[in-house]
Amino acid sequence: MSKQATRRLPRIAAWLVSGAAGLAVALFVFAWSGIYNVAASSGHWAAIDWFLAFGMRNSVSLRAKAITAPKLDDPNLIRLGAAHFHGGCAFCHGAPGIPVSPIARHMLPSPPDLATSMRPWTDEELFWIVKHGIKYTGMPGWVALERADEIWAVIAFLKRLPELDAKSYRALALGDVELAGQSGQALATVESNPQGAGACARCHGAESSGPTSALVPILHGQPPEFLMAALREYADGSRSSGIMQPLAADLGGQDVERLAAYYANLVPKRTPSTTGTRPSERGRALAREGDPANAIPACDACHGRDGLARYPRLAGQNAAYMAGQLRLWAAGHHASTGGGAIMAPIARRLSEPDIEAVTAYFAALASEPAGAKP
Repeated sequence: MSKQATRRLPRIAAWLVSGAAGLAVALFVFAWSGIYNVAASSGHWAAIDWFLAFGMRNSVSLRAKAITAPKLDDPNLIRLGAAHFHGGCAFCHGAPGIPVSPIARHMLPSPPDLATSMRPWTDEELFWIVKHGIKYTGMPGWVALERADEIWAVIAFLKRLPELDAKSYRALALGDVELAGQSGQALATVESNPQGAGACARCHGAESSGPTSALVPILHGQPPEFLMAALREYADGSRSSGIMQPLAADLGGQDVERLAAYYANLVPKRTPSTTGTRPSERGRALAREGDPANAIPACDACHGRDGLARYPRLAGQNAAYMAGQLRLWAAGHHASTGGGAIMAPIARRLSEPDIEAVTAYFAALASEPAGAKP
């Protein structure tokens, strides 16, 4: 480098510092003056709108590079995502047969109608957006950031959404749940959206049907004590779920009791095993006798017909759901709950073949109602 160029460096550095300081002062004066209208009703200036969208797209793209999407074609995953989308997302984003809420249309920026105008995001970018939300918009982050399995269910559904009409959307999101028409009195006095009715039944079924997704537990005939404890743990966040916590947190004490009593008194629904694997001797042994050499107790001691009321009954339960819960416990989820403190060490001692074997065994059993009823 020449001596002349070396002498110029301090001068260039001084110009850069002065320019940055001047820009900072100009931005402060601009904000202090109040010239820019922050009203959502007026929208952004075109240049600012472009700049914010440009920055958002690149920010999401950069952070999504560290994410690898799993396979998202499992029908159970899609149905679970559809049920949550209907209750948690359709109000703002609309859905086939459900228009975007007028309130959401007047947000800034207004949420896109994902059925017709979703930007061609990658699966990984959609995951990042649903998980973390977007600042300065109405898009919130996922309530339970650690539950990637739930977030991927939503992404699996979003990939199917543009292909759906009103009828096929309803079949995925609501299954067999029938939304009864509301009387004028109910519409005037009940604080609920008729399209959002049956929040529990959307996933868990009701009198005439069980869950539409094998990733969701069958609640029919479960002990009411267990159901009430689980709802309270979801409500306070000790049992993590971005799907369940918002719903459970809205329930009062009597609501929890009535809801638990309702499902406890339903006849257990027999659902075919979805594992494709016949129950093995290893599964039967783990359920009935455990594995003393590996400090694994018999599952039936707590989860059999004569188990304590605070534990769920596993006979006839969905195998995919049970396997998912065991993997969550092994990974340290739900650790602060009473059940988690017991189940986490056991789940960590189970190999993947053990998990498949014992869940297939229970799924193949005939469902039995809990002995205690309210």
